[in-house]
Amino acid sequence: MMSPLSLLVFLTGLNSQYVSDWPIFRGDAAQDGIRLEKSPDKLEQLWKYSTKDSIEGAPAIVEGVAYVGSYDEHLHAIDIKTGNLKWKVKLGPIKSSPSIKGDRIYVGDVDGKLYCLELKTGNKIWTFETNGEITGGANFYKDLILIGSHDETLYCLEANGKKKWEFKANGPVNGVPSVVGNRTFVAGCDNNLHIIEIETGAEKAAIDLGGPCGATAAISGEELFVGTMNNEVIAVDLKKEKINWRFAAPRRQQAFYSSAAVTDSLVIVGSRDKKLYAIDRRKGEAVWDFLTDNRVDSSPIIVGDKIFIGSLDRTFYVLDLKGTKLQQFDLDGAIIGSPAYSDGKILLGTDKGTVFCFGSKKL
Repeated sequence: MMSPLSLLVFLTGLNSQYVSDWPIFRGDAAQDGIRLEKSPDKLEQLWKYSTKDSIEGAPAIVEGVAYVGSYDEHLHAIDIKTGNLKWKVKLGPIKSSPSIKGDRIYVGDVDGKLYCLELKTGNKIWTFETNGEITGGANFYKDLILIGSHDETLYCLEANGKKKWEFKANGPVNGVPSVVGNRTFVAGCDNNLHIIEIETGAEKAAIDLGGPCGATAAISGEELFVGTMNNEVIAVDLKKEKINWRFAAPRRQQAFYSSAAVTDSLVIVGSRDKKLYAIDRRKGEAVWDFLTDNRVDSSPIIVGDKIFIGSLDRTFYVLDLKGTKLQQFDLDGAIIGSPAYSDGKILLGTDKGTVFCFGSKKL
């Protein structure tokens, strides 16, 4: 029989992994970076769309429209079939990934503002101001919105934009708060993984990770996986609230800013040592690694039996789960943000401000 936590994770996965939308940074509330459906056998570039500055977040995709934040101070809504602009709205310089729930879209900017907009039009509904840069996307629990800021705070907001509670960390909150059941999980620059009850904002546990985190934590089953700036990827047993294993990349002092994608057997994550690693989920040992020509800050996603990842070497890679390169595409700039998947298409942006869409022209 499943434990309560396993059941909640299983149900969360059913809600996201079998549908085509990609409404949030890593695809679902647990931030696991996985889709179970089959991806196209061979990708081709379908279109590209230009913004006027760097794209560092992942697109959010719902009902055939991709929403992309850019440092050009605009949020862009793009038709994924044609690459044509549907609308754009001027907000502020955006590094973060947009997040969608229902008929609303949420995105933060480097000025510390979180915007709530109408999904169909981009019209502003409300703005919430923090005192620091927002680099991670929002996550959701019922009608509540969770967002981290570099002002060392995790905020929980009500649907009207009013603050319900705030949780003070001892360092910037960089990533997206992961959500499973009624708990949120935040790893930040204070070296701790914080486990927080969402209804009240009460901390249930704090687990010392031994180093600051710039990445979003991924949850699968009763385990959480997150990389640190101390050259480690850490697996945490959420039921026992203890660390299962630590994986250290061979090249020292190279941080993991990439968020992991997690299968039943592998943890796939990029490193600033220029490699993508596949780590045995149970043993915490390297199964294989794939070398690129620059840092891998981008977060991989897995669709079916393929891995999609970008590097600062300006290349978008397609690998199989054994680490064999199947395809590569040379783009116009460094890839910092994560890809997103919807309806047989992979979308990602570059630091030149270009959104690329890949898929099969036969579809």
